[in-house]
Amino acid sequence: MVRKELINKSPLRILEKSTHGGVGKGNLAVIAARKGVGKTACLVHIATDQLFQEKHIIHVSFASNTQHIISWYEEIFTEIAKRRNLDNAMNEHDKIIRNRVIMNFNQDGIKISQVISSIRSLIVDGHFAADSIIIDGFDFRKANIGDLSLFKQFAEELGLEIWFSASVKADQDKIDSNGIPEFLTPYLDKVTILVILKSDNSTIHLQLVKDHEIVTAKDLHLKLDPKTLLITEEI
Repeated sequence: MVRKELINKSPLRILEKSTHGGVGKGNLAVIAARKGVGKTACLVHIATDQLFQEKHIIHVSFASNTQHIISWYEEIFTEIAKRRNLDNAMNEHDKIIRNRVIMNFNQDGIKISQVISSIRSLIVDGHFAADSIIIDGFDFRKANIGDLSLFKQFAEELGLEIWFSASVKADQDKIDSNGIPEFLTPYLDKVTILVILKSDNSTIHLQLVKDHEIVTAKDLHLKLDPKTLLITEEI
């Protein structure tokens, strides 16, 4: 009952209601922001919310060290448990952590087809029934439309929801009239949901700029709490 209430009251239900049913199976989503603004925290909160729903998550990191990813999960879980007075928090932690696998790759030294092959092996041969894949640290500048097409085909084939982070360089990247970083423009046809993190007077807002076929600048009335790094509802 406590877990059900936690899921129902999660601010991430606002994200789902604000879009056409959320990302959906077979689709790709992107959270874009400058380095250090909170992309990884957002992705980990989304993943943790799904873990509470007893879904299975594969977290793919292109960072050189994955220890900080594990730390993010521990911190996000601790904050959620604290805020929601989660009973038997450690028991819940041990249950959901079994449904998460972290994989690490170097984007410079491997083809995307090989990354997907490794993930497929874990799901099919390793019998890990993944529902969603979190891809953190993926450099869209080093990729091409063919790479995103492979991820899209993979998501459709296995009924997966795939979330990416995209790092915006404030001193280099141009932003178009819809608020979309131009380096992401070539990929828009493959992306179902695009969320931008915008920093304003120490508050980080989540803005929806693509919702399925609709390109729009829509305030989700969600923010990233700079202290707890949780996605919270604006009051």
